[in-house]
Amino acid sequence: MATAAELIEEIKKMSVLELSELIKALEEEFGVSATAVAAAAPAAGAPAAGDGAVAEEEAGTDDVVLTGAGDKKIQVIKVVRAATGLGLKEAKALVDEAPKPVKEGVEREEADKLKAELEEAGGAVEVK
Repeated sequence: MATAAELIEEIKKMSVLELSELIKALEEEFGVSATAVAAAAPAAGAPAAGDGAVAEEEAGTDDVVLTGAGDKKIQVIKVVRAATGLGLKEAKALVDEAPKPVKEGVEREEADKLKAELEEAGGAVEVK
């Protein structure tokens, strides 16, 4: 059986199309959805914590919202892809449909860093 490091190295060698097919195959094999897992993860921890802990957690996280692509749309798409791991088509759709959240529930420091990168690329960004 391959180690995690070996699997990661093999995945790095794959094309975007091959990665997409791999994700679909894994979703079908295990009966899960990659997007549902990412969206459900924060919600899964919330019921276990008390109301005070949930409020404290929400206070420590922010959402980075792209409000406009600006003049350098291609540069903004590149930053969105790097920050989110989305494919070209998905990142372009996110930028085209602005205002849209780029990342949700991130630490303030990470949110500020992403905001700076997106603004440097020419996008209009809001941290909520």
